[in-house]
Amino acid sequence: MAWLMKAAPILTTTQMRAAEQALFDAGIDPYALMCRAGEGAADIIWRAGHLRDVLILCGPGNNGGDGYVIARILKARGVPVRVAALDEPRTDSARKARAAWDGPIEDIMQAAPASQLVDALFGIGLTRGLAPDLAARLAALSDAATHSYVLDIPSGVESDRAIALSPIPVFDVCIALGAWKPAHLLQPARSFARRQVLIDIGIAAPDAAAHALPVPHFEAPAADAHKYRRGLVAVVAGSMPGAAALSAEAAARAGAGYVRLLADRLDGAVISHAIVRSTSLEYDRAKAVLVGPGLGRDGAAQERLARAFESGVSVVADADALSLLHKSEHSTPAIITPHEGEFATLFGDGAGAVNKIERTRAAAAQIGSVIVHKGPDTVIAAPDGRVVVASAGSSWLSTAGTGDVLAGLCAARLAVTNDPFRAACESVWLHAEAARRAGAAFIADDLVAQIPAALASRL
Repeated sequence: MAWLMKAAPILTTTQMRAAEQALFDAGIDPYALMCRAGEGAADIIWRAGHLRDVLILCGPGNNGGDGYVIARILKARGVPVRVAALDEPRTDSARKARAAWDGPIEDIMQAAPASQLVDALFGIGLTRGLAPDLAARLAALSDAATHSYVLDIPSGVESDRAIALSPIPVFDVCIALGAWKPAHLLQPARSFARRQVLIDIGIAAPDAAAHALPVPHFEAPAADAHKYRRGLVAVVAGSMPGAAALSAEAAARAGAGYVRLLADRLDGAVISHAIVRSTSLEYDRAKAVLVGPGLGRDGAAQERLARAFESGVSVVADADALSLLHKSEHSTPAIITPHEGEFATLFGDGAGAVNKIERTRAAAAQIGSVIVHKGPDTVIAAPDGRVVVASAGSSWLSTAGTGDVLAGLCAARLAVTNDPFRAACESVWLHAEAARRAGAAFIADDLVAQIPAALASRL
């Protein structure tokens, strides 16, 4: 879809190398590509630090070559630049970059700190951790700098698995080259940089690439719209109706024209007057049904889940419904929204998968549903192989009820778009944007209140 193709790709090490080789095969000189990457990184460092002194740590590979390019460009702009190298360059492009640098080369273990530090030691091909003395030296120089940058991937991180192979300092800015890598969006590697920026160097993404979550564009209802045409959402309540009520409130504010809460009782839960409560399981004219929040796991809950599938309406399954799906045979939900524990119960621990992206992609193909694999690195996968990863959202989302809000958003956007994958992507974005607007120490009810403004910001 066009809206997804506008998002930046996320490439594995193999995919990135193949994409670079495609450029070389098309006639692009490898050293010219290195200069393109180094120039882009130098611009970012220049804009942030201007004339503050810089120490660039260069490794022996192409990542180090990028570092030499950065040093040359910054020096030409009047920046006091020093270079400390781990070893002699080992690639043709890195050797050319080193030859173009006309300054001295310091011993990395002896180099004095600088106001700004650039880690250009190792890139995406790293498969083992840094030696303890080098890791300690990198940490010390980073701590001594007032601003720190890492080129592409923090040294000591395995890009595809997004894990630390040795201790990693936290950098101020990670400058990604050409495309995002799994380590830029997946935890724990994502936490090693406070900010991420991406430089376009002309890399073409393969069809199988995952993408970063795109910023959506929402549309106002048509001039002749009415509540049913906009989409009716049915929310099935159970033993804890407050959770379902929270989901219904979210759905009512996310673009649906009509929300019906199917609840035998409310147990003190207060719902907006615009949300219609029904004590029977009514699915007539519904475009989406949400089942799971506060549903329970007893026989009555099992029956409610079965009735939802029998309705023929597209189902969003969350929370307790996921446990019941694991125990029984049901029709395929349009969207499921498991957290890590629920995902492991449904699909196992994914021991053979490289990372969360591949685990979620495989699970979506297995179950035939769009999966919103929740967490600080939420991954959305469709059965046809499309995958989107959301960048880190507010850590204040780690509070009770926010998952119910997300489930309600998914149901509403499914009713509006009739596209499970797009609905899931829009919902995850809305959830994060509402959290950003809610600020600090919010509760799920506060999150619901921010949904209309979050949606309106992208009309």
